Amino acid sequence: MNGGQLTIRSKEDVISFVNNHPLRKRGVLLIFVALGGIFIDAYDFTSLSTGSTEIAQLYHLSSFALGFATSMMALGALIGALVGGRLTDRVGRNVIFLLDLILLVVSALGAAFAPNYIVFLIFRFLMGAGVGIDMPVALSFISEFSNAKTKSRNVNLWQGFWYIATVSSALLAFIFFYAGVGNQLWRWCVGFGGVFALVVLVMRYFYMNESPMWAAENLPLADTAKILERTYKISVRIEGDGDTVPIRNPRIPASILFSNKYRGRSILAMTISGTQAMQYFAIGFYIPVISTYIFGTGMVHSLLGTLIFNLFGIIGGFGGAYLSSRFGTRKLAIWGYVVAGLSLLFAGLTNGNIPALLGVIPIAIFIFSHSVGPGAQGKTMAALSYPTSIRALGTGGAEAASRVGSIIGFFFFPILLSAAGLSVTLIALTACPLVGWLACIAIRWEPNGQDIEHEVVMPAYSSE
Repeated sequence: MNGGQLTIRSKEDVISFVNNHPLRKRGVLLIFVALGGIFIDAYDFTSLSTGSTEIAQLYHLSSFALGFATSMMALGALIGALVGGRLTDRVGRNVIFLLDLILLVVSALGAAFAPNYIVFLIFRFLMGAGVGIDMPVALSFISEFSNAKTKSRNVNLWQGFWYIATVSSALLAFIFFYAGVGNQLWRWCVGFGGVFALVVLVMRYFYMNESPMWAAENLPLADTAKILERTYKISVRIEGDGDTVPIRNPRIPASILFSNKYRGRSILAMTISGTQAMQYFAIGFYIPVISTYIFGTGMVHSLLGTLIFNLFGIIGGFGGAYLSSRFGTRKLAIWGYVVAGLSLLFAGLTNGNIPALLGVIPIAIFIFSHSVGPGAQGKTMAALSYPTSIRALGTGGAEAASRVGSIIGFFFFPILLSAAGLSVTLIALTACPLVGWLACIAIRWEPNGQDIEHEVVMPAYSSE
């Protein structure tokens, strides 16, 4: 690069520029706009939890039906992740960025105004589909837009944004509660997610461009040059034929993720994503319920506990983002699992036998260690472990595994909690960090520092 002008001859020049170019103010803005979708994801998943009791009463739901209602969004996210990852690799990041947010706006408002249980389930499913599509595209974009030095940190920032959203959900619930909305609190909280999604949609429309790396893989060099100019505010000169379209591989089957080259990374990323989701959505989604066990019954105690616990998630999420570049995603996941498992075991063994104030500590430690470690690292690892041509597919696979875990956590936690009580439930959940820890010990893959972009994804993938 000479001054403010970049000369490119091939996609390799584009990849090299992105990996070595320091982020400017506009680059930071684009990352935050991309993370806005993660904020919506987390807000939509957690906004319902503050009113789960009211929803159960309104629709006369058993614990089984309530678990089904809460897991419906995770089911939609599972399907969205499976479809969205492949679609994102084929048509690009920016188009999907806009389409999934439109879906989130419509579904959030539809769920808030749902007249009956069936309509509510339909819109929650559609909301989940939007969430499942958005996560792979957002993490893929951030990975492809960040330089090599900051890639792991920037992708990992999604976890901090997740917990900012959960805290925002609790704060808004406080405001609506004291505004006197009564048993309509959940409708206000869920519906406001549509407002947030609309704001992010407008920002993406005006500020986002296509991923330069995806463009280099799929568009003529002349089009890629225009994207670089709009994104980085530089002048780009092309040497050679800028109208030549890159040769694209034939449709790559999803089984490429389990070929010899990618099997270990896929299993590790998916296992971390699945187990962390199971433990988080069993605990995190039901923090309002757990808070009433610790602080006492009532909406105020429920919201207060939600606010306090998730503040530890913000600290852990942003702390983990900065630690990941230094220690790597795998090591953070290992230590996160160890501390999270011990805190769950301690909370289960001491529940009801120690003062409420001390009962806060193990749950707070769990949220902190989860957000530093496996909560962020599974999906981050997936975003960093595959080249651009299959990155969204691989990230979608990790997202799908995460949603399987969340479905299990959503569905079985209220049933087990109702049947066995909080102590037994917390002890049983220690199986999740144990399985994740064993996977991290067995598979020693670390994406930090790897030259992923220059890996060749061949059609004859089975022989690699």
